[in-house]
Amino acid sequence: MRDRVPVVVQGSGRRGRRAGLAGVLWAGAELIVTVGVVVLLLVVHQVWWTNRQAAAAAQEQVQALERAWGEGSESGSGAAGAGSGDGTDDGGVPVVGSEASGPADSGAAPAATRAARPAPAAAGPSGRERAYAVLRVPRLGLVVPVAQGVDKRTVLDKGYAGQYPGTAGPGAQGNFALAGHRNTHGEPFRYINRLRAGDELIVDLRGRRFTYVVGKVLSETTERDTGVIAPVPRSVVKPDQGYSEPGAYITLTTCTPEYSSKYRLVVWGTLLRSP
Repeated sequence: MRDRVPVVVQGSGRRGRRAGLAGVLWAGAELIVTVGVVVLLLVVHQVWWTNRQAAAAAQEQVQALERAWGEGSESGSGAAGAGSGDGTDDGGVPVVGSEASGPADSGAAPAATRAARPAPAAAGPSGRERAYAVLRVPRLGLVVPVAQGVDKRTVLDKGYAGQYPGTAGPGAQGNFALAGHRNTHGEPFRYINRLRAGDELIVDLRGRRFTYVVGKVLSETTERDTGVIAPVPRSVVKPDQGYSEPGAYITLTTCTPEYSSKYRLVVWGTLLRSP
């Protein structure tokens, strides 16, 4: 009888190791896909959903103001003296007297300018400040409520334009200076880079209409350029940009380039007509 030779099967251990490695790679791929979907949903929420929410709420506020003015009520009116917010804005728009996202406070406004401002706005049910005016930009099809202060949470993230504390009221001598988001949260100032000299900027306030005309656009300056919101607006970073004579000015400020808070874009206008 012949002896049987034992047969050893090779490779079963390798196949097991390969199967284990494949399982790890599959699990890793699933994790990456899951994280990607979550990130995508967050981006959609921030870029799309917050825009819809803020823009819709802002338009409701415009309609509420117009109804109140039509009824002869002062409900929801008022305007900008010292700002209602704390001056912070980590959403990338210029702010006054706060962190490095905007120009520092240019100082208190002259007495004549302060006297021209309407009274502060009444607080809404949540304790937040209401809008008191409406900014219209015909070239852009823009209609946006204006509130006092440039606080991110209570003003800018609601899709409003916010008035810098200490700046002049609508139609008054000095500088009626506004900030607004360029991206997300209604992004009211997204396309102000398209404005050109001669375009109208209209401010409605309790049945009164102040019409400004765009004069100059500063396409880029630093976040700490205090001069752009001064009573006589003139860049301290680019001294050849701005004005040199007292007058009634309007200033719109936002971030540039888009989806960045590195620099500031500024649009200036002068008062053309008032009631």
